[in-house]
Amino acid sequence: MKMRLGLVAGFGLGYYLGAKAGRERYIQINALLRKARRSDAYHHATDTAEAVVDRAADRAKELIEDHLPRNGHAASYPSSR
Repeated sequence: MKMRLGLVAGFGLGYYLGAKAGRERYIQINALLRKARRSDAYHHATDTAEAVVDRAADRAKELIEDHLPRNGHAASYPSSR
């Protein structure tokens, strides 16, 4: 319940401050974001993040394959009857 209240309060505060800042500030922030997206640091960070995610996906795939049975069938566990 506290998290939901905090989320609603944060959304409301953000909406209020954004509306107060106005259209000019919105345009200024978008211009800064476009400039940042064109920077080398942004491209380096996104390339690095993409490589980390790819590596983690490969490791997860290997881990799953190592724990699956080789015969292609689901592992059979004794029933608890």
